[in-house]
Amino acid sequence: MNDEAYMNLALSLARRRKGLTHPNPTVGCVIVKDGEIVGLGYHERAGYPHAEVIALEQAGERAKGATAYITLEPCTHFGRTPPCTDALLEAGIKRVVIATLDRNEVVGGKGVDKLRDAGVDVDVGICEEEAALLNEDFFTYISKGRPYVTLKLAQTVDGKIATVTGDSKWITSVQSRKFAHRLRSEASAVLVGITTVLKDDPQLTIRHFPFERQPLRIVIDPDLEIPIESKLVRDRSAPTLVVFSERKPDIEQALIEAGVQLLHMEEINLSKLLEELARREVVHLLVEGGAYTVTRFLREGLWDRLVIFQSPKIFGSGKGVDNLGIMNVEEALKMRIRREWRIGEDRVFEYVPVMGSSGLRW
Repeated sequence: MNDEAYMNLALSLARRRKGLTHPNPTVGCVIVKDGEIVGLGYHERAGYPHAEVIALEQAGERAKGATAYITLEPCTHFGRTPPCTDALLEAGIKRVVIATLDRNEVVGGKGVDKLRDAGVDVDVGICEEEAALLNEDFFTYISKGRPYVTLKLAQTVDGKIATVTGDSKWITSVQSRKFAHRLRSEASAVLVGITTVLKDDPQLTIRHFPFERQPLRIVIDPDLEIPIESKLVRDRSAPTLVVFSERKPDIEQALIEAGVQLLHMEEINLSKLLEELARREVVHLLVEGGAYTVTRFLREGLWDRLVIFQSPKIFGSGKGVDNLGIMNVEEALKMRIRREWRIGEDRVFEYVPVMGSSGLRW
C-alpha cells in the first residue's frame, strides 16, 4: 500500500463518525510500521480521545519509528483533551502524513511546525480535497462563526415543491425520503418554518437510518403559533428550539413546561440567529423548508450547499422557491453541481455557490 491508500483508509475511518463529533472535526488515523498497519483510530465524539491517541494506544511500542497517516493536522493546544502533537512525539513517531491543514487559527500550521521542529518528517496534501470536503462543515463553523448551512428541497422536474393546494406529500420516492435521514444524521440541527409545522406536523428526527443522537429541531415561529399538540412539542426524543418574536406569556410557559427551548428575538434576523446557533455549538444546520424559509436563506446568501431531490413528476402549476427579486438573467444566483446521483426513480443534485455569488444582499 502507498501513502494514498493508507490515507484513504484513514478517511474511511473518519467517515464512520460524520456528524457525531460536533463541535469537533471528524478525524481518522492509521499508523504503519514496516509496511504493516499497527494502529487504527477515529475521533468518536467531543470530549473523547482523538483519533491519533486511539491509534497510538493500539500500536503501543510499535509506534516508535512508525508513520502516522492523519486526515487533519494534529492539534497543539489543550482543549477538552491534551495536544495530539505531544502524543505523537512521545510515542516516537518518525513520519507524519497529513491530508489537510486545520483552518482553526488556534491550530492551523502550528501542528506541522511543532512536529518538524522536533525532527519529524511531515508531508501535507495527500488526499487533501477529500479531507477538506469531509470537514467543510467544521471549517465553515470555525472560519465564519456560523454553522455550515445545507438547504434541502424535494421537487418535481418543473421545479415545484407543492401543488397549487399546498400538497407536498409525497413528491419523492420512499428511497429518497429514507436517504434524507442520512442528511439529518450529519447535521447538528434541523430547521423549518412555522408554515411547515402547521401544514405537515413533522417529527424532524432521524429514523430510517442508524443513529446515536438526534439533531436539535429548530422552528422559526415569529408569532408563536406552534401547537402544543404538535409532534415537535409532544415528542421528547429530540430537543426542540422555537425562535419567536411576539410575546405570549401563557404559550411560552406551556412550551417551557413541555420541555421546549425558547429563543426570543425582537426581529428574526438570520445572520444573528446563525451566530447564536454557533454559540450553542451547532456546526451544521440542515434547512428542510418550507419555500419561504429556504428562499430567505438563498436571498441572504446564508447557505453553503443545496441538495435537491428531483422526482420524475410534473405539476404544471404549483409552488416553488419564492420570489428572489431577480429581474434579469444576469442577477440569477449562480451555483455549480458538485455531485449528482440516482436514488430509485429520483435524481439527487448537490449544488454549491459559485464564489462571489452565494446570494443576494440588499
